[in-house]
Amino acid sequence: MPANRRLHEVLERLRSGMITAEEAERDIDGLRIEAVGDIANLDVGRCLRCGIPEVVLAEGKETGQLADIALAHVRTSGRCLVSRLSRAQYAGLADRAAAAGVEVTCHERARMAALSTGAPAEPTGGVVAIITAGTSDIRVAEEARVIAEEMGCRVCTAYDVGAAGIHRLFPAIKKCLEAHVFIVAAGREGTLPAVVAGLVDRPVIGVPVSTGYGYMGHGRAALASMLQSCSVLAVVNIDAGFTAGAFAARIANMVAVR
Repeated sequence: MPANRRLHEVLERLRSGMITAEEAERDIDGLRIEAVGDIANLDVGRCLRCGIPEVVLAEGKETGQLADIALAHVRTSGRCLVSRLSRAQYAGLADRAAAAGVEVTCHERARMAALSTGAPAEPTGGVVAIITAGTSDIRVAEEARVIAEEMGCRVCTAYDVGAAGIHRLFPAIKKCLEAHVFIVAAGREGTLPAVVAGLVDRPVIGVPVSTGYGYMGHGRAALASMLQSCSVLAVVNIDAGFTAGAFAARIANMVAVR
């Protein structure tokens, strides 16, 4: 397994004398947990340890609690992603961040926000393609896009190219041929990931989306279809854009390092 990219960078900086041993120890403290009062324990070493940043889930949290957690995270790590935000939560979070001098970028379609003290996500050279069957699947695809970009990847997207009009698929694949891995999001019968996996020589991650209605609706038929695919693909849970984006970025980043 290739060495952790960020750990390698820290050790190189130590070897060259750019940082002290104490600073290196602080930077590689991948097991460190930061408590936020009595409401949360932040795994601030997750990105260094696993290559995946910790993302704060907004669902179920009071706006004040969410802001406390996100701001504590960005002060420690320099960047923080918040997922599944409501409009009210975003408004409250943005106000608190502005008062603290923290930059906030809203990703409305993904229902996500990125908080930063000014340090951008460093590009890794990894390339991820994201394809959706329909327009209704874009919200989940955008969640995958945001996390993949946060992990340093360049993302190529092609939306609304579903199997009901299969002629739309081939130009979409053609423009994404540089990708190291494909994410394909589809609801209803969930056919598209299996089709793409039968056409490309890269890993494909299927994301069932909770569109569709009636019998086996709300993404269940799509999930079952992807799990039964005769094409080789990996499948994440219904609407799990974050999981798909993070998994794809790990694959792409490992390839880019080589």
